[in-house]
Amino acid sequence: MDYFEISDLDLKSRPDKKNSIIKDYSHKKEMGDFLNTFDGGSSIGVLLNKYRFSIMIIFMIGIWVLILGRVFYLQVIRGDDYRIFADKNRIRIKRVEPNRGIIYDKNLKPLLKNGASFSLQIVPIDLPENNDEFLKVQNILRQALRDNELDLSKYVSDNTLENFQPRIIKESLDYDDAMKLMVTIKNLNGVSVVIKNKREYIYKEMLSHILGYMGKISENEYLKLKDSDYYLDDKIGQTGLEYSYENYLRGKFGKRKIEVNSLGQEIKEVAYEKPIDGKNLVLSLDWDLQTKIYELLSNVLNKTGFKKASIVAVDPRNGRILSILSLPSYDNNIFSEKLDNEKYKQLVEDENFPMFFRAISGEYPPGSTFKLIVACAGLQEKIIDTKTSFLSTGGIRFGQWFFPDWKSGGHGITNVKKAIAESVNTFFYIVGGGNNDFQGLGLEKIVEYGKKFGLSEKLGVDLPSEADGFLPTEKWKKETKNEAWYIGDTYHLSIGQGDALVTPLQVAMMTSVIANGGILYEPKIVDSIVENTGAVNKMPINIKNSNFISKENIAIVQDGMREGVISGSSRFLNTLPFATAGKTGTAQFGNEGKTHAWFTGYAPYENPEIVITIIIEGGGEGSSVAVPLARDILLWYLEDRQNEVLP
Repeated sequence: MDYFEISDLDLKSRPDKKNSIIKDYSHKKEMGDFLNTFDGGSSIGVLLNKYRFSIMIIFMIGIWVLILGRVFYLQVIRGDDYRIFADKNRIRIKRVEPNRGIIYDKNLKPLLKNGASFSLQIVPIDLPENNDEFLKVQNILRQALRDNELDLSKYVSDNTLENFQPRIIKESLDYDDAMKLMVTIKNLNGVSVVIKNKREYIYKEMLSHILGYMGKISENEYLKLKDSDYYLDDKIGQTGLEYSYENYLRGKFGKRKIEVNSLGQEIKEVAYEKPIDGKNLVLSLDWDLQTKIYELLSNVLNKTGFKKASIVAVDPRNGRILSILSLPSYDNNIFSEKLDNEKYKQLVEDENFPMFFRAISGEYPPGSTFKLIVACAGLQEKIIDTKTSFLSTGGIRFGQWFFPDWKSGGHGITNVKKAIAESVNTFFYIVGGGNNDFQGLGLEKIVEYGKKFGLSEKLGVDLPSEADGFLPTEKWKKETKNEAWYIGDTYHLSIGQGDALVTPLQVAMMTSVIANGGILYEPKIVDSIVENTGAVNKMPINIKNSNFISKENIAIVQDGMREGVISGSSRFLNTLPFATAGKTGTAQFGNEGKTHAWFTGYAPYENPEIVITIIIEGGGEGSSVAVPLARDILLWYLEDRQNEVLP
């Protein structure tokens, strides 16, 4: 039956609907005729389906355009804003600070300790974004801290990730101030009072150059170390052992994974990783000896009026440092807190430079202590032997120049042992530079042996800022002074004058070579590193040079140093109840005729346990001020210490 055809059966079966059916039929017939004009009589069902499908496609395309537009708006136009908002509603990782390693002396006496202090901290990302609210927080903190210059904006970084790092606004708050602040900031987002570790240096001036201090990481340091888990407000070792052993002392930060809300407030802890405390250092330093040397040297300076001095004591059997001290010194605790600008200004403007570690950084003319090297070199090169003698009549003349002895009229017939004992200039002029028909060492050999003894280079001590000293050469003088090298320059160098420079540590290690029979050790002050597990890692004993002077020739120089105690310039030591060996030095500096007072020696003579080197800047002759001080130190160390109880 045609789609629009109506049968008689339809009319008969529904007589009550006859009129409506006929009417409906007439309407459908008209629609059929109308549609047939488009498809030539094809099925209207197919056309209706196509029409509806097109409408649906257009509708869906519109929906997708709206969705993509919204995504573009959220991701591109407002992307930064929403990313930050998302960051503020996520899992955060907060660091848990470890305990920094402790430093002990050789007998496990702690030389510093870890304390704690209250600090005011902000997290920039959690501060109000609205400028008015931001300034409101700033004003509240200004009033609470009594600091009208406080500017929170300087803690806000252009780097979004850095804004998640906590920043310390005020440290070392006392307990009462911290409690008041907690109440004041209770409802301030991004502001909190926290407990931070604090380094406490117990013995201050006595150990400040050795231990150093902690300081806030600088911008350059942060850029170098940020990939090693350092933050903008971290403190790191700045000088001394705190600096040299930063990687060991620091430890490893733990982590707290916490869920926070959009205000940065902690909701709950998700996970916890325990921090690993720093490793401990055990030094070769003898705290009792350090204390005694500090006491004795301070007394000498107070009595004489001299201001600057340094003492180094080492074990000649292994190169370990037993004591090392420079005066004047400073209290390194002032760097543990927020730096007091006034105190710091006083330190840096002090004409005596208390922060300068003279023992390893100070460079001085060695004076007659250098004669030990010339004696060893002359013997080793077979220029002299024990029978070689020269007549000292008060000096030596070369052309129109005269090079004097320190003793008017001279010392008479002098061999190498007497020359060392009495510090006879004439003998060393000739051995170093020659005279008439005698061929001396010459500049190159003197410099060569000086370097073999560790001069003119860094020895490798495990403390920062070591100086390398200096030994002059012809080339250096020509390039620096535009002058030729003269025989007089060699004479001056042969007695430790002229342009030669050494550090007190270098003189101590040079003396150790003679004391131990010919070995130059690398000086160290850290004897072992103790792991968190308790395992002890001994630091290796390193030899820098050996066998460059025969034991026989070393023994000759040892005898000369012993004679110096018995009858020479170090004879004040002969009052000791044990045998010692020593060499004095009087080193000229400047143009006013002033001299530094040197002494270097060792004890006991037969089996050396300690080398002691002293320099008193501007102290005159070594025999008058340095030798008596050495006597008191050695007497206490080898005899009297068991009878004295130190604090």
